[in-house]
Amino acid sequence: MKKANKQMLAACLLSTSLVVGALTFSLTPVSAQTTSTLKLRLLETTDIHTNIVNYDYYQDKSTDEFGFAKTATLIKKARDEVKNSILIDNGDLLQGNPLGDYVAKIDPLKDGETHPVYKAMNLLNYDLGNIGNHEFNFGLEHLERSIKGAKFPYINSNVYIDDKDTNPDNDKNLFTPYQILERKFKDESGKDVTLKVGVIGFAPPQIMQWDKANLEGKVVAKDILETANKYIPEMKKKGADIIVAVPHSGIGPVETAANLENASYQLSKIEGIDAILFGHSHLVFPGPGFDNIEGVDGAKGMINGKPAVMPGYWGNNLGVIDLTLTQENGKWKVADSTSKAVPIYDKANKASLADADQKVLDAVKEDHDHTVEWVRSAVGTTSSPIFSYFALVQDDPSIQIVTNAQKWFVEKNIKGTEYDGIPVLSAGAPFKAGGRNGASYYTNIPAGTIAIKNVSDLYIYPNTLKAVLINGSQLQEWLERSAGQFNQIDVKRADEQPLVNEAFPTYNFDVIDGVTYQVDVTQPSKYAIDGKLADEKANRIKNLAYNGKPVKAEDKFIVVTNNYRAGGGGNFPGLDGKNVIIDSPDENRQVVIDYILSEKSINPAADQNWTFAPVNAKVNVTFTTSPEAKPYAEKMSNLKYINTLETGFAKYSIDLSKPASK
Repeated sequence: MKKANKQMLAACLLSTSLVVGALTFSLTPVSAQTTSTLKLRLLETTDIHTNIVNYDYYQDKSTDEFGFAKTATLIKKARDEVKNSILIDNGDLLQGNPLGDYVAKIDPLKDGETHPVYKAMNLLNYDLGNIGNHEFNFGLEHLERSIKGAKFPYINSNVYIDDKDTNPDNDKNLFTPYQILERKFKDESGKDVTLKVGVIGFAPPQIMQWDKANLEGKVVAKDILETANKYIPEMKKKGADIIVAVPHSGIGPVETAANLENASYQLSKIEGIDAILFGHSHLVFPGPGFDNIEGVDGAKGMINGKPAVMPGYWGNNLGVIDLTLTQENGKWKVADSTSKAVPIYDKANKASLADADQKVLDAVKEDHDHTVEWVRSAVGTTSSPIFSYFALVQDDPSIQIVTNAQKWFVEKNIKGTEYDGIPVLSAGAPFKAGGRNGASYYTNIPAGTIAIKNVSDLYIYPNTLKAVLINGSQLQEWLERSAGQFNQIDVKRADEQPLVNEAFPTYNFDVIDGVTYQVDVTQPSKYAIDGKLADEKANRIKNLAYNGKPVKAEDKFIVVTNNYRAGGGGNFPGLDGKNVIIDSPDENRQVVIDYILSEKSINPAADQNWTFAPVNAKVNVTFTTSPEAKPYAEKMSNLKYINTLETGFAKYSIDLSKPASK
């Protein structure tokens, strides 16, 4: 009996201890054990370049392939699909087409007026905007006046006011460097949750080269990575639960370096950054083309484990990152994510995927109508067609008219000066030559009347004219750098070999008129795509001559170009802004307009001053351009149409044993 009582007592004590233990566990603070799950959608637009209306001002017709009015429809749909979202624009908004030019130059925006881009974007209730590099193209006053019309805040962390001292510690930001957006969201259980989303923005430090005339002495731009390391800990300290980086900057190299133009890859390595909304490169990420970059998942949209998105350009895609956030012990972290770029147009099937938002079109109708009227204004006539279909593979009329105009301007302005008598050469590059902007991105102006819209089509950037003084050796290197556009052709191969390296930016393929030369594509390129020396002994430029005589290393030349190239843009050897002798405030395209007005009738046929060195081996060399180039190719003995590709481009063959047809 006593034994039984002891066993019963022991059982009771054990039971009690278990209950007490359970009670003790249940008294643990709820916040330390409770996990909350929140789904947040990040939406991004970038590189709109004033393409608000789905309208091609250069072709003077509506389009389904780009335009913010169509992106707006995707934004509304993407928001309706979820409970929680944030919408951010990543810059390059104020410049890029005739609408932006009209508001900046023809009928300049006045204090108190709202820029048309904000008439449209304010309808979408953006949370935030970041400053891109092209925001500075029309000067700081226009930028400041414009963004006053935005009903959402702007950020940029790496552009500072130039205080003229040498102490970086007292530098003041030109813009608010970051914002911590405190938002009430619904978690997955339906509970209201307060989330502090830190957002930090960056612009390429190269703005100091590209817009030197507008920015020098007024601002300084600092390294993106250095700036991020400065502010990310500060944002965390101020309570940011998650941090979204918004660099107006492409992916960039795997290796770090100072003052990277494209730094998103390196930003992904910085502790504290949870997601990246990037741009600037006009590419689509996630998507093809990123497979061979270490740490980049081009299918899922991850860079070194961080979710990222880049939605193309001109509103042709909407960037979407869906974050699944979990809260443990009061701290939020990204548990999962998906990234996607949602297109407005199906290129393969040539079908629209989004209607234009009528409220957006209505908001900018007056500005759009004025722009259309302006671009239709006549300036002169051309006796031959001007097209850029073959600008990457032979001398081209769309470049010829620009170089002719630039040469005319400088020769007129150096008369009677110390530079009178020095040979004037003129550099131009194909701005509209397909590439990442698609198979419709070419100039095609028929013979007859030339309107302002055609000149804007020939010269799409608001660059200003510059001229540099160089010697013959520097001229050779300039052309060697430009010739890096071509792949090396192996004369021993019989299979198909693409002539053009499509990763090479077309605006870095400078043609220099006023001299004659040949390009030997059987030789390796002396310079890599980024402008770094690749093969010191390589020599593609052959028979460089002026007035029929070989160019000597010590010969002097004036070369007309633009502020971007003269200031070091494109990383061309010998060009760093120090040898500029003509620093004109005139835009290059205004010079073209003035030239046509002066001449009244022009003949811009290419003079074939550059050609390929003949390749007599049996090689199968191809390139791509628009299918619409076929009628022109049929008139040229060295070119032949092959077929049209799923991308919308067409493949052509080029016979390098024959000279280009005049």
